[in-house]
Amino acid sequence: MKQNEIKHILDAHDLWIKRRGGSPANLEDADLRYANLVSANLRYANLRGACIEYAHLVSANLSSAYLKDANLRNANLRRANLKGANLQYSDLWGANIVSADLRYANLWGAYLRDANLRGADLEGVNLEGANLRSAYLKDANLRNANLRNANLEDAKLWGADLEGVNLEGANLRRANLGGANLEDANLWGADLLCVGNMLEIRTMQIDTWEISYTADTLQIGCQSHPIGKWRKWDTQAGRKWIKNMDGEALEWAERNLALVLAVIDANPATPTGYEEKHND
Repeated sequence: MKQNEIKHILDAHDLWIKRRGGSPANLEDADLRYANLVSANLRYANLRGACIEYAHLVSANLSSAYLKDANLRNANLRRANLKGANLQYSDLWGANIVSADLRYANLWGAYLRDANLRGADLEGVNLEGANLRSAYLKDANLRNANLRNANLEDAKLWGADLEGVNLEGANLRRANLGGANLEDANLWGADLLCVGNMLEIRTMQIDTWEISYTADTLQIGCQSHPIGKWRKWDTQAGRKWIKNMDGEALEWAERNLALVLAVIDANPATPTGYEEKHND
């Protein structure tokens, strides 16, 4: 779409927003690749399925916009307002979303691999099932966000605020949570083999196995179970359970598991607070 066509649609949309006539922007399936939309007012606009790849959307207003299935690969959304926007299944691979406002946006199933979300406000955002592999989320605000079953493998979450976040079933492999706030976070069923914040998630490695533990869960390699269950390993049933995990698991347990449990006793993880509130 040519820039003059885009300007005509934006001008009409701006009048509609201000209730001075005009018409709402309908850019469904539009080709907006490389478009200059800096500071554009696209509040409530329909951009479903639009191709917005490499577009310049710095400081644009996309609050409550409809962007389901949109292609925003490598788009520049720095400081953009996406509050309440619908971005379900959108493709934001490599997008620059630094310091953007995404509060309460719907990013269910969105693809955010390699996206830069440093300092972004993602409070209350829905990222269930989203792919955030290798995303950069340093200092991001994710308070009360839903990251259930999200892929955060290799994500950078240094200093991120994850208070009240739902990480149930999330993949945190090799994610860096150094300095992250995990108060009241739900970590149930998450893959915890990350770089922990050494408070709610503590991590170490003994021999070939990476180890991670919370206040109630211990994960060794791919095996994640309640700490209480691990403590029963040196029984007939427990040894059979360990042996069925891996051909060398029992030998490793005999050499190291008592040590691991002693480390946990000496250096327990801090409860997030979620456990107590939701423990029946």
